[in-house]
Order: sequence, then structure tokens, then C-alpha cells
Amino acid sequence: MRTERWQQVIERIKTIPEHPVLTSCLVLFGLAIVVFGLSYSYYVEDYYNFVGQVLAEAHGMLFDIAVIGILIYWLNENGQKRMRIRMYLDEIEDFRLWESEEAAFRTAGNIKRLNRHGKCKLDLVNCHLARTNLSHILLKESNLNSANITHSNLIQCNLENARMNQTDFQGSNLNQANLSRSYASGAIFSNTFLIKANFKGSFLIKANFENALLTEANLQGSVLMGANLKNANLLKADLRGVEGLTVEQLLEAKTLQNALLDEHLHQQVAEQSPELLTT
Repeated sequence: MRTERWQQVIERIKTIPEHPVLTSCLVLFGLAIVVFGLSYSYYVEDYYNFVGQVLAEAHGMLFDIAVIGILIYWLNENGQKRMRIRMYLDEIEDFRLWESEEAAFRTAGNIKRLNRHGKCKLDLVNCHLARTNLSHILLKESNLNSANITHSNLIQCNLENARMNQTDFQGSNLNQANLSRSYASGAIFSNTFLIKANFKGSFLIKANFENALLTEANLQGSVLMGANLKNANLLKADLRGVEGLTVEQLLEAKTLQNALLDEHLHQQVAEQSPELLTT
């Protein structure tokens, strides 16, 4: 009978390490007995001096906990943040070139998470982002060359100084988007909403703006050599100082009403097709 009880006690003792809180409490209790036992004589013979030293050590311990605790917390948070960023970037890389709805939405989600972690300069070359919502996203200085971003929402998206050569934005909404100083040679903006979009100082060589809505768009100082403006709505658009822009390109537009043009271009359009400036 006693043997069985001892065996039960031994089995319970063996299970103690499986419970971290209980193990910690037992260790603390055991050490407290040892420390208080060894310090008993000091409590009796030199109580006030001993307590003063204990309090001094306690203050030092609190300072150590505060400093080390904050440092460990900062290092832990920073490490986790870097791991999450690395995971999101790896997922974008995994979905690159995969033309599917799942790939598009997973990539868009990772872009938003990276933005929340303060990362906006991304490598999105050949990424499939069709029919996604990227409104208000920050992609400043990102590389989107040859990406598929058709029929998507990029309202007030920041693409300043981004690379978008051969990128397909067909049918997308880029109203009030910031594309200033971007590189979008050969990009497709056909049937795209670009109301109040900012293309100031951008390279738009051979870009396709067919049927695009460029109302009040800012194209000042951009390069439009060989760009397709067929049936583009350029109502109140700013086209001053545009390089490579010819009257032949402008004559293919749907309207130039109230558009801001260089004097020589305005004069040529007025002579050859004055209705473009009034309707």
C-alpha cells in the first residue's frame, strides 16, 4: 500500500516540469526558504542596516528591469516586424507571373500590409494585379514594369517616380493618382479614368491613352513622343511644356476644351480643327 502511494507521489513529481508556472513557484519557494534562512541572523542583529541595503539593491533591480525590459521589447518587436516584412515580400515573389484571381488578391493584400509597415518601394515586375483595389496605396519609387493592373482601382494612389514601362492599366481608375516623374514608356492607359491625375515630368513615350478620360490631368513637362491620344478626353488638361507632342497627336483627341497648350500648338489646332478647343 505504501509502495503504491510512493509511486503515485513520484509520478506526480515527474509531471511537475510539464507545468512551467508550478515549477517556477516551487523553485521560488525553495530559494526563498534558503535566502531567508541564511539572512535570519541579519534580521535579528542588524535589521535597519540590512533592510537599507536590500532596498538599495531593489532600486537597482527595478532600474535593470526597466532598461532591459524596454530593450528586449524593442528588439523583439523589431525582429518580428522584419520577419513579417520578409514573409510578405516572399509571398509576392511566389505569386509573381501567376495570372489568377487568387494571385492578384494575395499580392494586393501583401502590398497593403507592407505599406502599413512603412515599406513602399516594392519590386512588382510582372505581377498580376488585375481587378484589385489599390486605392490610396503608396508605391513611390516602386518597379511595376510589365505588371498587369487592368480594371483595378488606384484612386489617389502614389506612384511618384515609379517605373511602369509596358505596364497595363487598361480600364482602371487612377483618378487623382500621383504619377509625377514616373517612367511609363509603352504603358497602356486606354479606357482608363485619369481625372486630375498628375503626370508632371513623366516619361510617357509611346504610351497608349486611347479613349482615356484625362479631364484636368496635369501633363506639364512630360514626354509624350509617339503617345496615342486617339479619342482621349483632355478637357482642362495641362499640356504646357510637353516634349515630343505634335499637332497630329492632338487632332486625334476627343476634346481639348479649356486645355492649357503651348502657344504654337494652340495656334495650329485652332487653324486645323477649332472645334476641339470649344467642344
